[in-house]
Amino acid sequence: MREILEEGRFPGTDKEVFLGVDVGSVSTNVVALNNAGQVITSAYLRTRGQPIDAVQDGIRKVGEKLGGDVVVRGAGATGSARYLTGVVIGADLVKNEITAHAVAASNISEQVRTVIEIGGQDSKLILLRDGVVTDFAMNTVCAAGTGSFLDHQSARLGVPVEEFGELALKAKEGAQIAGRCAVFAESDMIHKQQVGYPVEEIVLGLCRSLVRNYLNNLAKGKKLEPPVVFQGGVAANVGMKRAFEDALGFEVSIPSYHDVMGAIGVALLTMEEAPYMSESKFRGFTLADFEYGTSSFICSGCSNNCEVVKIKSGREVLACWGGRCGKWELEFDSPGRGMPRG
Repeated sequence: MREILEEGRFPGTDKEVFLGVDVGSVSTNVVALNNAGQVITSAYLRTRGQPIDAVQDGIRKVGEKLGGDVVVRGAGATGSARYLTGVVIGADLVKNEITAHAVAASNISEQVRTVIEIGGQDSKLILLRDGVVTDFAMNTVCAAGTGSFLDHQSARLGVPVEEFGELALKAKEGAQIAGRCAVFAESDMIHKQQVGYPVEEIVLGLCRSLVRNYLNNLAKGKKLEPPVVFQGGVAANVGMKRAFEDALGFEVSIPSYHDVMGAIGVALLTMEEAPYMSESKFRGFTLADFEYGTSSFICSGCSNNCEVVKIKSGREVLACWGGRCGKWELEFDSPGRGMPRG
């Protein structure tokens, strides 16, 4: 596998950068790529239910690291809050998470066939052939297969989540923990503690239960083939890597920037679009100083009664979205404002 990524270097004297912003329910990630597709710098923050504040903070941090002599050639947004993010930053491109993660993985290995992504509150499985997505699945219902469940259990066990992986590698067999439901999994863990199982065996059992949950929910009827790339914040847990390799029977690779791959993917896609753009709509690193507000209203234009989301900066309405017909999006889709397309 090749790494696209070596932080902190500009090739030659070129100071053009491409920004990618990935905003999810748990984390907000911002990356800056140079013209060679290498990561110059990145920021990983907790969203904490305030996506606009997280985006502004992430852009500010990246801007400080880059310095004042860079030129932003393009900016892209992805993640569950991608439309909101696109308006806040002035994105040139907005793409869904599946596409962004697939592009980032393919850029590391053109032969990658399976992408496993586990975030704080959802999980994704992406199957590719020759760099093209052929199938995918998402799990946004059961908490037992997500990073937030892992965080909760690490707190309950009194073990920092950063130490989970190393503990799991010390285990011999792993305790049997139910993997189909978060409630049953926690009940099993409590029982194993009460009967005296070592904590490392419980931790490995927990990792394996998360993997079973993932495979049972997302991989049914799908053939997972190597090379496999494991992305998302949970990939930092080497115990999960071991559990996936035990279950699948082949190696699972973890990229250096596994936690910000969505942001890398949308930055790469923006780079591809750059030749067709006269200039970027990026609002600048000073956007951290702007004040934004969101509200919603029910459109009474027809019987659908759509809830339309509106974002403002001061008294200026920047964009609206959420209607089925696109009426409100089109009204604000003019140069320099409104919803970026993509």
